[in-house]
Amino acid sequence: MVDVLDNKRTATRFRILVQIAERQPAVSQGEIAEEVGVTSQAVSEYIRELVDDGLVEKEGRSRYRVTNEGVDWLFRTADDVRRFADHITGDILGAMSEAAYIATDDIEEGDTVTLSVKNGLLHASPGSEGPATGVATTDAEAGTDVGVTSFEGVMDLEPGSVTVLQIPAVRTGGSRAADSELVAEQCADADLVVAAGVEAVVACRQDGAEPTVTLAAGEVAAEGAKRGLDVTAVATTNEVGRVTDTLRDADVSYEVLEG
Repeated sequence: MVDVLDNKRTATRFRILVQIAERQPAVSQGEIAEEVGVTSQAVSEYIRELVDDGLVEKEGRSRYRVTNEGVDWLFRTADDVRRFADHITGDILGAMSEAAYIATDDIEEGDTVTLSVKNGLLHASPGSEGPATGVATTDAEAGTDVGVTSFEGVMDLEPGSVTVLQIPAVRTGGSRAADSELVAEQCADADLVVAAGVEAVVACRQDGAEPTVTLAAGEVAAEGAKRGLDVTAVATTNEVGRVTDTLRDADVSYEVLEG
């Protein structure tokens, strides 16, 4: 197990160092003691050790600062904790959890199924020939939902991308000033079309492309790309920033075209 979780003293040392980093340079040992759940005397002893080990430096009475070495130790320890948490949530709890899939054929409870993503939706097929498998927890007819658990492997999924098509605001021409050929081309080539802003919605409709959603376009585009879809997000000029900020936060690749 991770040392900071396996060793109570190391865990307390970690928590106290975090508290110092959060409160520096004016550090109240009493407040730290209350936060961590130990005595003020114990906090004093821990701080003395941290100073001796070069993780904290004393600047004066009740004034301490975490050193570069202390920051490095916090990063390393926090990374260990994060990896352990990822192992629990992904490998252990993930395998124990149950999720709904669309059955591609008739499936019986207890069958081993191969898992895949098609058109952005999770699918389960009888058999164990794919890179990712699970076990059906319910009976299901083809085309209906089936519960799946005991996941193994990784689904072969190539992330999609997002093309953000910028449409002029109404004061500069709106949908009338949009490049209709470009709008039609980008929408026709996409697996999913979303729109943000009235001008963008109208530009799509004028070129025969009804957007799938007209609200939360950035969030839907990001989720679609993560599920392997190529998405066109048609956005009015004043909405483009909101869309791209959401895509950036979700770590989804995108390009912006002037429409």
